[in-house]
Amino acid sequence: MCIRKVYSESDVSNESFEEFEPRFPSYRFEFEVAKSVDTSNKNADVDDQDIREGVEPDNALNKESGGYDQDILSISTKYIQDLFQFFKKINQMFIQSYVYKILLYKTQPAHLITTLFVIIAAYIMMSEKAHPKTSPIWNLVYLGTFSAHFGAQIWMTFISGLALFFSLSRHTFGSVQQVLFPKYFYFNSILSFITFVAFIKFNNGTIMRSWEVLIQATSITLCLLVELTVGLYLTSPLLGLLRIKIGMEKEAGVGLEVGRYELGALKDCPHYMKIHKKFRKVHMTIAILNLIAMACNTLHLYYLSQKICFC
Repeated sequence: MCIRKVYSESDVSNESFEEFEPRFPSYRFEFEVAKSVDTSNKNADVDDQDIREGVEPDNALNKESGGYDQDILSISTKYIQDLFQFFKKINQMFIQSYVYKILLYKTQPAHLITTLFVIIAAYIMMSEKAHPKTSPIWNLVYLGTFSAHFGAQIWMTFISGLALFFSLSRHTFGSVQQVLFPKYFYFNSILSFITFVAFIKFNNGTIMRSWEVLIQATSITLCLLVELTVGLYLTSPLLGLLRIKIGMEKEAGVGLEVGRYELGALKDCPHYMKIHKKFRKVHMTIAILNLIAMACNTLHLYYLSQKICFC
């Protein structure tokens, strides 16, 4: 049996270490480790003493900065978070107001918004005032809103939805869609309206004289009305049915599967199946209308490809 002794700094002084090492070379590593441990213990004792005396250590971390020196990215993130919290607070106040209850639970505001959009669109289309020359700002607005609109449709329909469905549990996916669905259709409706106004401004006075321009104007108008209808009339019922479904599924212990649909014992529940079929019907209607809006934008994309000259 070989017993190895670890010498500490108390056993060997710094002055005699050079005389000690030739005789016991195998203990050099143990000596260095013991020395470092003793040094760290002394530093810890000093830090504890500083804390007891109310002195802040030199290497203390800044708690407000998350334990490290903040760079421009972390600082900007903090300001964006504060701004987001500010708007979130305003949104919560609006949700608790009487106006929000009228907008959410009454159909009259949706009718009014739809009617105003139709009247404004008809007024712009029927105006005979032509604008043969347009400013570069209108060109930027026209191309920017259309490209953002079409890009959002492609991303939400073919990338985001499929990626989240095959990566998250069904309940988590449903919670994400509850947040994205209303914003997606409201955002697209606004972009579609701006694109419509810019297109009519470019082609005013020639809509009824050219089949090509008339078809494009009709296509953009149809896209606007479809997305506006989904946002105002179909999104709220869909989300309401989704909340009921998720609540019943949580009680039954289903809905945690990823990339598939398993109802378990709920397939024998008539009440759940009734809600499920109604949800699927509304969801399928929204999906078809979304495809119609994408078809309208695809038609307009083809129109733009024929008009743009790169020479």
